[in-house]
Parts: sequence; structure tokens; C-alpha cells
Amino acid sequence: MMWETVIGLEIHVQLATKTKIFSGASTAFGAEPNTQACAVDLGLPGVLPVVNEEAINMAIRFGLGIDAEINKVNVFDRKNYFYPDLPKGYQTTQLDKPIVGAGHVDITLANGSTKSVRIHHAHLEEDAGKSLHEDYHGMTGIDLNRAGTPLIEIVTEPDLSSSEEAVAFAKKLHSIVTTLGICDGEMSQGSMRFDVNISVRPKGQEDLGTRTETKNLNSFKFMEAAIHKEVARQIDVLEDGGRIVQETRLYNGDTGEARSMRSKEEANDYRYFPCPDLLPVVIEESRLEKLRANLPEMPDAKKIRFISDYSLSDIDADILSGNQATAAFFETAAKLSGNAKLTSNWVLGEVTRSLNANDTTIANSPVTAEMLASLIARIKDNTISGNIAKKVFEAMWNGEGKDADEVIEKKGLKQVTDTGAIETMIDDVLAANAQQVENYRAAPPEKRGKMIGFFVGQAMKASKGKANPGMVNQILKKKLDD
Repeated sequence: MMWETVIGLEIHVQLATKTKIFSGASTAFGAEPNTQACAVDLGLPGVLPVVNEEAINMAIRFGLGIDAEINKVNVFDRKNYFYPDLPKGYQTTQLDKPIVGAGHVDITLANGSTKSVRIHHAHLEEDAGKSLHEDYHGMTGIDLNRAGTPLIEIVTEPDLSSSEEAVAFAKKLHSIVTTLGICDGEMSQGSMRFDVNISVRPKGQEDLGTRTETKNLNSFKFMEAAIHKEVARQIDVLEDGGRIVQETRLYNGDTGEARSMRSKEEANDYRYFPCPDLLPVVIEESRLEKLRANLPEMPDAKKIRFISDYSLSDIDADILSGNQATAAFFETAAKLSGNAKLTSNWVLGEVTRSLNANDTTIANSPVTAEMLASLIARIKDNTISGNIAKKVFEAMWNGEGKDADEVIEKKGLKQVTDTGAIETMIDDVLAANAQQVENYRAAPPEKRGKMIGFFVGQAMKASKGKANPGMVNQILKKKLDD
């Protein structure tokens, strides 16, 4: 039987406010456990919450950024459940009247096609604390620093049909929230967490299958792996005559294992009711106009501009505009070097490979945009060849020079462009390989193109890679064909 996958996402985005959503406690990451949870966060008797205005503004910015409806009257509710890291016994969130209504996010897939993913809504809520299991034998530690941290939870319609689409959407959303400046995007710190709702159904069937929810995936890699694993599991169960149980599941990215956590609750299990301590939030049109006027250039608009201003391909522009830090890095280097295409090739090539190999981000790259621009400038003016440039880049990455010029000077990597010097090297190469010269000249013209590569290699070896490759090819061809 042919199966098709249906996926919907719920994404928790930690807002980049300095203080919590209902208190003045700090949201800074990395503090000692339980040093940033105040009486309001703990729900102690007699305390009252006050809404953080900046959290409201950030949620609105997100809604405007995806062209969504903004609900001008939105209400906070209490979601009641017991969990050790939820000190109040309820979570303050939004249910029937969320701040952001329907919108959409367009994604580009690997084959170049585009897809519009509908956003059902996004609501404001407070985060819970964190349960710590690793350092406690037979016990669980509770860190309440995160309790009360402001989140928006973004809920999609079930519009995604593969792990590729889900990851493309997650990356696009990451780009949007970091571009807007409402989230730092540090997924390893829990700033974005993905809950993935997955079901399968026979191809062509309209009714949705029973879904499961895999919670708290904090990397694109883990999301992709968890989706593959759950889809395969559901298909195996159904093809063996079983049925899918609606449940919440957990995926361990370190071990690649998934397990059932609990049966899936419905909204009525949480006994939602309007929070009696918080008035409805009323958003004036003047606030919307002010926030809309100060929106940054969004990724889709940046992509169009990169294609127009820098003559980039659709795919290259999509990748470069998809991350705020990468886009800024590329644009700075392109403007300084004066060669956008070469800059694009280096950012998507050597820079990206080095970042991946060292498991770091472009914001922490030891080779800055200015340093890359200095390298590209030396390629452009024939000071170095493309191959030597890779050696210069590696040296800069390892901290052996503040720019390309310093590395080239220190290591004596300047390209040989003197015609006389290159001719002398080539004469020596031809003299040392007389038989290959005879073979070349005896060969038909259509075979000579491949054969000349031998002589080019010998000449580059003789020059220790410093000879200008274009000049080597040109002089060799002239001498061999005469």
C-alpha cells in the first residue's frame, strides 16, 4: 500500500526580552539554577502578574512579518496541569483569543519548487521550568530559572508532507524570527523547540490518520530523524494490522531512540479558563502602524534583492538570505570585494564547509567578512590562484594572519605572473617529458584537450602551485601546438 505523510508543527519561540513575561526577573541564559525565579514566577500567595509590553510588541512583529491577522483584543487563559517544573500548577497562555491569527509562510524546496504553509495562529505564553535528570541518581533536579520566560507558540495547519518540507519550514521560521530580532535563534539553548504532529494515511484518502506528537526537538537534524523514524513506525504498525494510539512521544537525538511518553491530552483535559489576574490586551491601530513601519527587510524580500542587485541564482539567493547572520556576512564581503558571485561561491563553499566541520556558526567564524573580502580581492587581481586561495583561507581560519595580504606575504604564496619565468618553467617541463610531447603532437586534435592536463600538472608542480593557471595553459598550448 502507498502511504502519505501529514505533518503539522507547534513551535515554541523564546522571545528576546530582558525580563520575563509577567515579572521583572531576568531571562539571561546560563545563570546558576534557581537564581532567576522571583515570587511572581513561583506563584506565591499575594503576588500579581503584569504583562511585559515588549513581549506584546514582539508577538505583533511576528504577526506582521508573516502577513497574519492581529487580534486587537486578545485574552490570557490558565492551562491547568501538574508537573514538577510548573510551580503555579497552571501555565498562563492564550486559547480562544490569541494575539496572532491566520497567516502563511512560503518555503522553497530542494527541487526549486515553492509551497505556502498556513499558520493557524500564534499565541503568547509563559515557559515552564526545566527538569534535570543527568546529574541526579534516582532523582530529578528542578531549575525554575526558565519559568515565566516569554514564548510565542506558533501552530501550523497540517500542510507539510515530508521531513524535507518540515525542515525547510523550520529553517525559514528560524530566519524570520531572527531577522525580526524577536528571538536569538540559539536552538541548543532551547530558544526554539519544535513539537511535530505526525500521521499517515493511504494515498488518496481524505480523512486524516491518528496523529502522534513528538515533543521538544531542538535541532533541524533531530527533527528530520524523528520524523523519518515515526513515519516508518506508524506504517509498520498499520501494515501489521495494528492501530495508531494518539500519544505524546519523545525522541533522543543522542541515541536515535524514540519512546512513548504519555497518552495525548485534549484541550478540555486542561480545564482552560480566562486568567482572573490579567485584563484583556487591547492593541491600538497606532501601535500596529508604528511596529509595521519599523519592520526590517524580511528574508523573501532580501532574496529578491540579492537576485536583482547581485545577479545571484534563485537557489544561491535563497540560501544566503535564509539566515540573517549569513546574509549580513555575504553582503559585507560582496561590497568590499566588488565581486558578488565569487563571494557567494566562497560563502556557500569553503566558509560553510569550515563552519560545519568545526560545528560553529557564521557569527563565530574566525574568518570575518572583511577577511574574506581581502582574499577575494587577491584572487581578482591575480595575486593568488584559486588553489592557493584555499591555503590562504585555511591559514586565516587558523589565526595565522589578520587578512589575506599578511598570510600571502608570510608564506610566500604570491602567484607567479611573469611570462618569462613561466615560459622557462614550461621549457624545462617539456624538455623533461620529451616522449609525452611526441605523443601529444601525434594525437588527433580531439584528444589533445585531455592530454594537455599532464603538462599543466607538471608545470604547476614545478612552480609549487604559484604559477598563474590561465597563463600556464595559454603558453603550453602555444608551445605544444607550434
